[in-house]
Amino acid sequence: MRIQRRTAAIRRRSPRTGCFSFWMMVLMVSGIAVASRSWWASHASSPAPVGAASLSDAQAAFQQGDLVRVIAITEQLLALNPRDTAALTLLVRARVYHSYTDFGREQERMLAYQATQQALARSYIQADVMAIHAFAAQANSYHEEAKKYALRAIERDQTHIVARLALALAYSSTGLFEAALREAHKSVSLAEQYAPDWRWDAMRVRAIAFSALGRWDAALAEIDRAILHHKRLPAGYYEKALYALQIGNGDVATSAYFSVLALDAGNIKARYRLCELSSSMREYEAAIQYCTEVTERRPEWAEGWYQLGREYFLQGNLRAAQQSLQRCTALQVSQNVPITERRFECWYIQGQAAEILGDCAALVPLYNQYLNMEQTANLPQSWVHPPEGPAICITPTPAR
Repeated sequence: MRIQRRTAAIRRRSPRTGCFSFWMMVLMVSGIAVASRSWWASHASSPAPVGAASLSDAQAAFQQGDLVRVIAITEQLLALNPRDTAALTLLVRARVYHSYTDFGREQERMLAYQATQQALARSYIQADVMAIHAFAAQANSYHEEAKKYALRAIERDQTHIVARLALALAYSSTGLFEAALREAHKSVSLAEQYAPDWRWDAMRVRAIAFSALGRWDAALAEIDRAILHHKRLPAGYYEKALYALQIGNGDVATSAYFSVLALDAGNIKARYRLCELSSSMREYEAAIQYCTEVTERRPEWAEGWYQLGREYFLQGNLRAAQQSLQRCTALQVSQNVPITERRFECWYIQGQAAEILGDCAALVPLYNQYLNMEQTANLPQSWVHPPEGPAICITPTPAR
């Protein structure tokens, strides 16, 4: 006997639901779908703090050295909750250190100060707010204000590390060097005991206190210890280079600047410092290379053209010096730099090059431009030729 199996399922009759019930179900499902789409659309379009990032995400970004992301996250967190002192503290910390990373970021420090001023207006007796306000004030060279608020915060909390850091920095800046070192020692101890995330900051401040006392070897050793706790903040490497140069160790300084470039390949400040350092070590070709890179990456910056022109002048390449320094003078004029703040050497060294070359076509208008500036403002520098102008450009009066 052969058994025949059917693959088709046995159909069972279902009781009829009716057309009315069927269409009601369709409408209900469609309504749910539309509502779901609306909900997702509204939530997708509403602003969220950098992908719904939290304070812990900002802290992780700080440890990675991504200060731009830290600033973005903490600003959005503060927009949601202006009284979030932890976010404010991290924002100010990131802005201050970011301002030291490259040229043209000085405004970051003022933005940090303005943020703490606003917080202070809301919570003027809160120790955390007073402490971070002192930190921001010190970064903007408001030393007495920094001392005042740091001491007030310490009155409320003797172990407040941010207040101790701000006080140590303020003491260093106002000549109280031994007091600064004492506060720095306390800061390091507090960081080790209670705030390991602040060890880099505390050791950096102690290095600054050592440097204020002229103890450059100790400062260099201390900043090296700080870098072990945070290897991705350029501020530490700039300070390491500074201390190394004070004891004549150009190799360590060079290595520190290269560390900055390893973190930020496009960094202008590190290249400019390498240009200066190479020049001082009489490595003139390297100096020209680094300064040229500065002008290529930031052609609108007059200071870069000044440094490049100066290097060409020192090497005797007078035509190249003229060209670079002419860019320096032209940029300062076109950018409406106040006369008293202009880099006078761009006019003077350019004039010296023109005079050596006997280039009166360049020298006379340059000197006249200087005279016009001198009449407009009281310049601290002087550039004097006879009343009739540069001697090499005076046409002799024919003998009768």
